[in-house]
Amino acid sequence: MPAIKRYPLMALTLLLAVLPAAAQALEYRSVAAPAVLYDSPALAGKKLYVVSAGFPVEVVVDLSGWTKVRDSKGALAWIQAKSLSTQRTVVVTAQVGMIRQSPDSNASVVLRVAQDVVLDRLDGAPAGWVKVHHRDGVNGYISVSDVWGE
Repeated sequence: MPAIKRYPLMALTLLLAVLPAAAQALEYRSVAAPAVLYDSPALAGKKLYVVSAGFPVEVVVDLSGWTKVRDSKGALAWIQAKSLSTQRTVVVTAQVGMIRQSPDSNASVVLRVAQDVVLDRLDGAPAGWVKVHHRDGVNGYISVSDVWGE
């Protein structure tokens, strides 16, 4: 077989080898208690900002006691791994998030929440919806398009 005909097969093989890594689900966590985010994985690094408990983050890299995370605005930073919790939260990205009684866009609105409000994520929502709990005690459903961290 001439060398030129082997390249498409090699390219396909390479593509198939890379796809499983690209298909991995995103991993989200929340901050367990108020914590400092740094520009590098060391306490000697530049302190960027402090985040509050419950703040949702996407895990990018785990590295010996430190985790590189992304926030809802896309900013990257490092946080001590011990500062993270497996409890899931989401943050409202819409101007006003509508928490509804059931997972239906025609369902009654039980609470309107402002942008950047953090909500506890609960299990049991159908595709396109997130079941949430607001700190004031309200449970309901919010459209996945109105939050980040899902």
